[in-house]
Amino acid sequence: MNEWIARLFEDPALLRMGHNQRAEDNNLGLGWLYYALGRIVRPRIAVAIGSYRGFAPLVIARALRDNAEPGELLFIDPSLVDDFWKDPARVQAYFAAHGLENVRHFPLKTQQFVDTETYADLDSVGLLFVDGLHTAEQARFDFDAFRDRLAPRAIVLFHDSMVTRDSALYGADRSYRMTVPAAMEELRRDPEFELFDIPFGTGVTLLRRRGDSGPLLEGIEGRIK
Repeated sequence: MNEWIARLFEDPALLRMGHNQRAEDNNLGLGWLYYALGRIVRPRIAVAIGSYRGFAPLVIARALRDNAEPGELLFIDPSLVDDFWKDPARVQAYFAAHGLENVRHFPLKTQQFVDTETYADLDSVGLLFVDGLHTAEQARFDFDAFRDRLAPRAIVLFHDSMVTRDSALYGADRSYRMTVPAAMEELRRDPEFELFDIPFGTGVTLLRRRGDSGPLLEGIEGRIK
């Protein structure tokens, strides 16, 4: 894993975007959480919405690859920042260069993805990572698009969930106000869900459905008293 992380951080862009990464000690920062959840939840299907250069999708896909159970990551990003995710062959080669063949990229907005056959067939998303356009409205749309397709014990992560600020990521002429925390406050008022903030980097908030099944004890019989 250390060698894989070192290769990841050869690209300075994968040290950006508020995940609290650090190259000096091969520290994935919040990426450790993304990886750990991929290993704990062991989802058959994970979904990642948005990524500048693919840090979270790479780490989550690596977790799914390392599981005994096969897992696939659906990565939704229309490449609005630049053309990095535009060429399907280049995108496939990018993930393959990091040993990952379990990523399917959709160069679409979530509003477009919900009209696809792939979306219509989804019924058991175990891990959802929301990191697209960082407005409260888009974060809610991204979440609401998948809330009824979440598997039992599914975990949802919202990145940039603790900062409200202006962003010029899409260019000075397309600057906008990041307001994801407002969506988090709205979801906290919903008795169906419980949320937990991780206050590092630009923050990530975890969400799960209350009363959504008990602990999964499969495979540990005989190892607990």
